[in-house]
Amino acid sequence: MIIGGDKSAVIEHIRKLANEGKLNQKAELDDPNLSEAGSLRAIATYERACSHKIRHYLASRPAYALHSLAVLMHQPRTTIVGLEKLDNIKGGAIITSNHFNPLDSIFPRQVIRKKFHRFPWIVSQETNLAMTGFHGYFMNHLPILPLKNSPNYIIKKFTPQLKKLIKQGEFVLIYPEEELWFNYRKPRPSKRGTFLFASQANAPVIPCFVEMQDTGKKDNAQFNKLAYTVHVLDPIYPDPTKSHKTNSRNMAEQDYAQKCQAYEQAYGKKLNYKFTYDDIAGYQTKTSADK
Repeated sequence: MIIGGDKSAVIEHIRKLANEGKLNQKAELDDPNLSEAGSLRAIATYERACSHKIRHYLASRPAYALHSLAVLMHQPRTTIVGLEKLDNIKGGAIITSNHFNPLDSIFPRQVIRKKFHRFPWIVSQETNLAMTGFHGYFMNHLPILPLKNSPNYIIKKFTPQLKKLIKQGEFVLIYPEEELWFNYRKPRPSKRGTFLFASQANAPVIPCFVEMQDTGKKDNAQFNKLAYTVHVLDPIYPDPTKSHKTNSRNMAEQDYAQKCQAYEQAYGKKLNYKFTYDDIAGYQTKTSADK
């Protein structure tokens, strides 16, 4: 699943951020930058396209098909383990995952499709709606819930929309790591915002961790193809006797702890954040910095 060209600069940026302990900062180097007006315009344009439900439904079908095809062309298989942990969840939940590829929403989507026969909504920064090309097509045709970094927008628009979806029994994918780190194997700390939304919506959280193993088969000049295992972890529930602030902190800690444990079990080693190039799954371009 190689989106874009040469990744060496992005990998070096990840190396720098990891070694500095800046684990939730942006690693991508060419994401769109929008003015306030541009940000609101991107959201409004997407919402207008979604306002006609039948048209949006029809447009999303080929987007789902292309999204799946793009992933399947680059991966030999995906294994899902732990689906039985979701037996008591009937609908209306937030799903979380590590964030390592522009197309990695397919893995939580496979979990929801296989267990509940539904498609999840995806929370995405509104700047992604301004992307062009292959990735931009998906951002504007899959069911996206835009998130703008503005307290006024979050309180007045985003949170009510999220609560409505949860009440309707929908599943909503949120990445608590916030930023995408390309093919980065390690889980990064879960930011509290995702779990504040979960507490406010009285929604359970379904944590997932995607393991990536190198197949030894070439994908392009820099990367080998990967085999993926989606680990479905124990659901996390808000405590109705506690404040949203306390819930969000406790739930974020549980989410991160489970993903750390899943990492250590999957890769057979203790988690630490000293960077090595093996942290980037399938990466074949090594330098002396890793010696």
